Amino acid sequence: MKIASIQLNIVWENRRENLHRAEKFIQQAQVNACDLVIFPEMFNSGFSMNSAAVAERPGGLSSQKLSELAKKHHINIIAGLTEINDNQASNMALMINRQGIIKAKYIKNYPYSHAGEDQSYMTGNQQVVFEIDGVKASVFICYDLRFPELFRKVAKQVQVIFVIASWPETRQDHWQTLLKARAIENQCFIVGVNRIGKDGNGLNYIGGSQVFDPFGVSLSKGGIEQEYLVTELDLLKVDTIRQELPFLQDIK
Repeated sequence: MKIASIQLNIVWENRRENLHRAEKFIQQAQVNACDLVIFPEMFNSGFSMNSAAVAERPGGLSSQKLSELAKKHHINIIAGLTEINDNQASNMALMINRQGIIKAKYIKNYPYSHAGEDQSYMTGNQQVVFEIDGVKASVFICYDLRFPELFRKVAKQVQVIFVIASWPETRQDHWQTLLKARAIENQCFIVGVNRIGKDGNGLNYIGGSQVFDPFGVSLSKGGIEQEYLVTELDLLKVDTIRQELPFLQDIK
C-alpha cells in the first residue's frame, strides 16, 4: 500500500481555501500512484472550538467535495473534520473509498478537555474497523493517542492504525514516542499525520508525521515545512511479526 500523508498548513476556519489546497495534494497523490491520502484532524478549519462556525451538516460541502475527489481520482481518503447533527457537534474522521463512498465515520473518543474540546464537541464511544483495498484498518484522533487501551480494542482486527492530529510543537517528542509505542505494543503499522503552520490561537505545529512498522521501525518522517510525504507499507510484515512473536495472544 502506498500512502500520502498531508501535513496541511491549515488556513484558520477557512473551509473553501483548505479544500482547494487539499485538492492539489489529492491530484499529486494520484500522479504518484498512491492508494490512500490522509489529511490531519479538522483539516478544513484547524483545531477550532467554535463549532457553530466550522461544523457542517452531514453531507456538507467538505465531505461532498472529498467524495467527489476520491471518485474523480480513484483514490481512498481519510480526513478529519467536524459535523453537527441534532445540535451536537462531533470531531470526526471520515474514510472514503475510491468510489467516493463514505465507508466509516469515527467520532473522537477522547476530546481534549484541557482545551475545552469536551465542551464544544461530543464524546464518541465507538471504534471503527474498515477495509482499504482489502487491508483492515482503524483510525483515531490526536488526544486518543495517549490512551493505549483504546488501541487495544482494535489491535487484533487490523493491520494498520491511522492517527490524525493537530499536535502542537511544545509536545512533539510525546507525539513521536507514543506513535512508536502504539506500533510496538499492537504489532501493526501506525501512521501518524499531523499538520504544520500556526493556528488562530497562536499555537505552532511542526508536522513530524511518521510511519512506524509493526516492529517500531520508522519508515518515514515529515519535516517542519513539508506538506507532502509518501510512504510504502509492506502489509505482509504484520502477519510475519505476529507469527514470529505472538505477543497479542497473551492479552488478558
